[in-house]
Amino acid sequence: MGIIAKQTTNNVLIIVVAFAIGGINTLVFYPVFLSAEQYGLVVFLLASSNMLMPLIGFGINQTIIKFFSSYDTAEEKQRFMSSVIWLPFLIALIVGGIGVFFYNVISNALSITNPVIAEYTWVIYVVALAAAYFEIFYAWARVQLQSVAGNALKEIFPRLFLFVLLILLFFFSLSFKSFVIALVCGYYLRLLLMIIIAHRYYPIRLSFQFPKNFRSILVYALYIVLAASAGSLLLDIDKFMIPQIQAIQQTAFYAVAIFAATIVEVPSRAMGQILNPLVAIAINNGNQKEVENLYKKSALNLVIVSGWFFLLINLNSTALFGLLPDVGYRSATLVVLYISLAKMITMIFGCGSAIISNSSFYRISLVFSIGMALGVALLNSYWIPRYGIDGAALATLVVVLSSIGVKIMYLFYTIKIHPFSWNMFTSLLVMTGLYFCCKQLSFSGHPIVQIALLSTVVSVVYFVLIVRLKLSEDLLRLGKRLMK
Repeated sequence: MGIIAKQTTNNVLIIVVAFAIGGINTLVFYPVFLSAEQYGLVVFLLASSNMLMPLIGFGINQTIIKFFSSYDTAEEKQRFMSSVIWLPFLIALIVGGIGVFFYNVISNALSITNPVIAEYTWVIYVVALAAAYFEIFYAWARVQLQSVAGNALKEIFPRLFLFVLLILLFFFSLSFKSFVIALVCGYYLRLLLMIIIAHRYYPIRLSFQFPKNFRSILVYALYIVLAASAGSLLLDIDKFMIPQIQAIQQTAFYAVAIFAATIVEVPSRAMGQILNPLVAIAINNGNQKEVENLYKKSALNLVIVSGWFFLLINLNSTALFGLLPDVGYRSATLVVLYISLAKMITMIFGCGSAIISNSSFYRISLVFSIGMALGVALLNSYWIPRYGIDGAALATLVVVLSSIGVKIMYLFYTIKIHPFSWNMFTSLLVMTGLYFCCKQLSFSGHPIVQIALLSTVVSVVYFVLIVRLKLSEDLLRLGKRLMK
């Protein structure tokens, strides 16, 4: 776990900085500098591009991680890496051509409830193209076990770029249309920097020489793109559907709550950057014991660290939303609880998704993803009109709970491994007990004072219990190293 601990520590620091900048953007600048309609529009456009991105990327980022370590010679690796770059380019040409031909039809369909969307529909494709190729070259670096620089570009750069744009928008009278155009340019600047970094770790040489197992690569990529597309629908279909049913301002309120809840998965996003290729290496080498070890340890450590974030976010959500100027944001407290619970359930699965996507039964991920996407779409269509944004969050929670349960049983049935341990159950018990106990605490004063006091009490008690109970040797060693 040495390389995991080292790069995960760096990635956690990067993501913490990114979320700090994102917190300023989401909780301060967006609500103050943009109207709820403008903020909702930005959220909708980026969420829609996230749903289109896996189709353009054609699953090549995961394909690189899956196959790179399976080749024995440098020539085979170079031929493989050179050939896969062309596939997303062909897909992008086809999707772009369809988009240009049917542009008016698409923009009119998306803007029935909120006409402001029509003028900016083009942003969806352009951002999706840049994001798809960024993920490909990020995977290019990750298979060299170099995730830190790319992670900084993925997490910090877009938030810092937005930070600057929002300041220009408010203090230097940048128009909203210019803001959107500059935002698009930022995605392409990030892509260029990622290409330079990827080339540094593993030189990019374009050729039309395909590896011998190119057919297997295509089949795998096809399954992954379908699974990833369904997965992206699960993540962003709520932000896409809300403006089709309700006023686009509700998307802004929902996005703020989602941002707060997503902090729970910071450890997973940090650990996953390096854990995914290591799982692929263990599977390609047939090392079942190492796969199980990674599965259990990742699940335990993610539950412990994410549990801390869960407590901080949910115990402070009321005070946090009290800082925002628009009272509409305060209606999203329940959204934070539902989504953060969904994130915690995902943490219990550890690196299980990486095991499925890198193994011989990767095809089942398509079934899981399609089932989840259909489930959340159906529940959204039923619950959003009745319960608003709370209904969208509840739909996500129900679908995630069901799918993670099925995936855990599937891995246990197929390869006889599971993520559970007594230390994990103890960690969940500590988190649950602290939540209900600290929910009764109340501090007077300004919301920032309340947040600071309650967070201090919760953090001290939580980590004292974790250390005293010796729930994770990895985290104890990491804590000692950081203290030194």
